[in-house]
Amino acid sequence: MIRLLTGAFFTTVLFSFAAVAQDSTQHATLTFSGYIDAYMAHYNDSVGTGNYQKFPSVSPRSKQIGLNVVMVNVKYTAAKLRATATLHYGDIPSSTWSSKYNVIQEANAGLLICKNLWLDGGFFRTHFGTEALFPKENYTSSVAVPTFYEPYFESGLRLNYNPTEKLSFFVYLLNGYGIYEDNNDKKSAGLLVTYACSDKLNLGYSGYYGDDSFQGKHFRMAHNVFLNYKGEKLKITVGGDFATQQHSGISAPQETASMFSGVFIVSYNCTEKFRLYGRVEGYSDPDGVLSGVFFDANNALTGLKLWGATAGIEYKPADNAYIRVEGRSLMADNDQKIFRWDHKDKSNRFESMIHFGVWF
Repeated sequence: MIRLLTGAFFTTVLFSFAAVAQDSTQHATLTFSGYIDAYMAHYNDSVGTGNYQKFPSVSPRSKQIGLNVVMVNVKYTAAKLRATATLHYGDIPSSTWSSKYNVIQEANAGLLICKNLWLDGGFFRTHFGTEALFPKENYTSSVAVPTFYEPYFESGLRLNYNPTEKLSFFVYLLNGYGIYEDNNDKKSAGLLVTYACSDKLNLGYSGYYGDDSFQGKHFRMAHNVFLNYKGEKLKITVGGDFATQQHSGISAPQETASMFSGVFIVSYNCTEKFRLYGRVEGYSDPDGVLSGVFFDANNALTGLKLWGATAGIEYKPADNAYIRVEGRSLMADNDQKIFRWDHKDKSNRFESMIHFGVWF
């Protein structure tokens, strides 16, 4: 498998060189970049040494030093052609990515149809959500539970249109919600719109529309809105999700079920090298549209309802490196004993982690 994926990666590189040779007037460029994040984490939830914690994504193993991710990216850019491929390895890909294409983070190629309009195809990072997945892309190291239930990756075709420097449109034809390979004969659609109100403020909308069920009709519509403010020292991100799915109610299976979630993140640069940050998150999926269903302490079928709070500090020894210390508390509904510690089922969990990251 690794040999096959590595071969695909270098095929993309060779394609890039061939394109340059065919049209040297395009002033094509080929760039490489990389990123490494290592961690040490502790969870009071007792799932056993070496096992992934509940909601595994970033730093998913407790009481050990681990590697979140090591990734290498190659990007080809020309006047009318572009391509990118990224390989990654570590606990984040292992716990969250496709089992079949685990080493491939993204691999896509595109061409310029006309001015400001691109068509790309292949494997993509997700277009949906408020937070990104990897620590260097976020103000926090961990991701919120709402982000955990959003797609991390997708495959299909993408139209990208930028009518102005401030406004961007991305329209997707997808195989499905957070999958590379289609699991039925139905295709899905996606949309991302971003607008830069100013140098400090931008906002956007991302959406997913499709049916990934194996039988029956369970059409899903997922919506995300987000706002980013970046001042000289103060930075704020606000985002919310709302989703509906046909024929998915617990008490009334023919009814349309819904979920909603939200995150509020604030970051403050105390000095050039030190930064404080915090996050509040909430998630309510009573019919298990995304979280799935389980039995609560009263033996009633339910979906996940949870909120959490995160706080941390970051030290930057260099512009391309960080050291972060972070703590988070997650609290589900009292009847949802989804964690276990001190030999008892609990509705809350505390976690702490240290991250060391470098990119180049």
